[in-house]
Amino acid sequence: MQWDSPWGRGFPGWHLECSTMSIKYLGENIDIHCGGIDHIPVHHTNEIAQSEAALGHKWVNYWVHGEFLVLDGGKMSKSSGDFLTVSRLEKEGFSPLDYRYFCLQSRYRKQLVFSFESLDDAKKGYKALKKKISTIIGDVNDNLQVDNSKLETYKQKFIDHISDDLNIANAFTVLNEVIKDNQLNNKEKAILIEEFDKVLSLDLMIMEKEAVNVNEDLVNQLIVQRNEARKAKNYSRADEIRNELLAMNIEILDTKEGTTWRAK
Repeated sequence: MQWDSPWGRGFPGWHLECSTMSIKYLGENIDIHCGGIDHIPVHHTNEIAQSEAALGHKWVNYWVHGEFLVLDGGKMSKSSGDFLTVSRLEKEGFSPLDYRYFCLQSRYRKQLVFSFESLDDAKKGYKALKKKISTIIGDVNDNLQVDNSKLETYKQKFIDHISDDLNIANAFTVLNEVIKDNQLNNKEKAILIEEFDKVLSLDLMIMEKEAVNVNEDLVNQLIVQRNEARKAKNYSRADEIRNELLAMNIEILDTKEGTTWRAK
C-alpha cells in the first residue's frame, strides 16, 4: 500500500489506522480517548490533526493519559522483553482483581512502581476488604427500611471524588466510611457498595467463600457429579446439579482449565 505524492512516496501510518477505526466504530464525536503519556507528543497529535482535518470539527472532548507502570526503575516494554503479563501473575498466585486493586492504589497520572511485594500487600488488602463486605452482605435484612437521604449523601461524595480527575484514593475513603458507619444498616451499606462497584469493578458483591456457610466438600462432590454427567452427555442431570448449587448460592464457572465455583 503506497502511492506517489508531490512530497514523495506515501504510506498509510499507524496514526491513520487508529483514526479510521475510532471513527468507524465510535463515530465522528468521541467523548473520552485514553492512552499512555508517550502518545501525547506524536501519536495523539497526529490523530487529532488528521481526524479533524477529515471531519471538519472537533473530534474528541477529553484526552486521558496514564503514566507508566515501571519495573526496576524502567518502563515495562514489550519490545525489550522487559514486561509482565496477567497470566504470569496468575501463575504466581495473584488474580486479575488483585492486580486491579494494586493499580487502583495509585493515581493514573503518577508512575506506579511494580514489585511482587507491593502486589502481595495489595492482595492482602483486597482480601481484607472483601471479607468485611462479605460479612455485611451475609447479614442483610431485606425487611429493614432504607434512608435514601443517607444514601444520596454518600453517593454524591463518591461521585465528587471520581469527578475530581478520577481520585480513586478518596473514593476508597468513602467506601471505608460506609463500611464503618454504625448509622447505616447492612441493607443500606450493601446498596452503596454495589453502586460504588459499578465504578471500581472489583466484584465487591461476590462473597468470599470463608464468609459464607458453605459445605465445600458437598459443593466439590456435586461439581464432580456434574462434570461426569456432562461427559456422558446427560445434560438434563448436569442442569439439575447446577440449579441445586444455585439454590445453595453457589455459582459455577466453566473455564478451559476446568470448573471452579464461587459463593454468590
